[in-house]
Amino acid sequence: MLYIRSFSFYLVYVVSAVLAGLFGCLVGPFLNLKPRIKMLSVWPRFSNWILCKTCCIRINIEGKENIPEGPFVIVSNHQGQWETFFYQYLFFPLTTLLKRELLFIPFWGWALALLGPIAINRGNPRAALKKVFVEGENKIKKGFLILFFPEGTRKNPGEIGRYARSGFELAKKTRVPVLPLVHNSGDCWPAHRFLKFPGLITLVIGPPLDTIDSSAETSKKVEEWARKKLIEIGTKN
Repeated sequence: MLYIRSFSFYLVYVVSAVLAGLFGCLVGPFLNLKPRIKMLSVWPRFSNWILCKTCCIRINIEGKENIPEGPFVIVSNHQGQWETFFYQYLFFPLTTLLKRELLFIPFWGWALALLGPIAINRGNPRAALKKVFVEGENKIKKGFLILFFPEGTRKNPGEIGRYARSGFELAKKTRVPVLPLVHNSGDCWPAHRFLKFPGLITLVIGPPLDTIDSSAETSKKVEEWARKKLIEIGTKN
């Protein structure tokens, strides 16, 4: 049954991704950036709806009242694709930090480029960091929220990796809050796995950190918070 449910999801997921990407490439260039983001966020919302219907995966959000007025920097753990979709319509207007190779995927990647992400070359860390600060500051000045996955790569369920300082340093430079998030999406949608497992994905939105005095200390503090909360999520589920 798991194979049938997962196959059903991927069938709709792939076909809808191509159609959404094609539509985005045709219509997106004629819209300003924020309306374009709003329009293209329909597909990730649809994808998560299909995920729920085909694979019996439910979503629970804790701490919505902690979301401040924008702009702000979001830092989240990274376990798979679910969070990259869900955040696109939970937060608006959102700019994501991502590896530039994703933009080369036909149709879907081209439409992704129309969302104005901060696309970096991981092979050149110094240039990538400079781009993060320059483009991130410009986006924040325009009222955008910036999404960081400070672990840098996807982690296995139950794991929290070391948090990089770049997102916290950007918040410090621009004097905006940091909003910490943690979730257990890998329990239901593990990275690089075909099968999807029924269950509950819990997303915890922590209290915003309004003042960043030290990016090193704050990144460590948020990392410890995320690790503790992820254990709590596991005991509840």
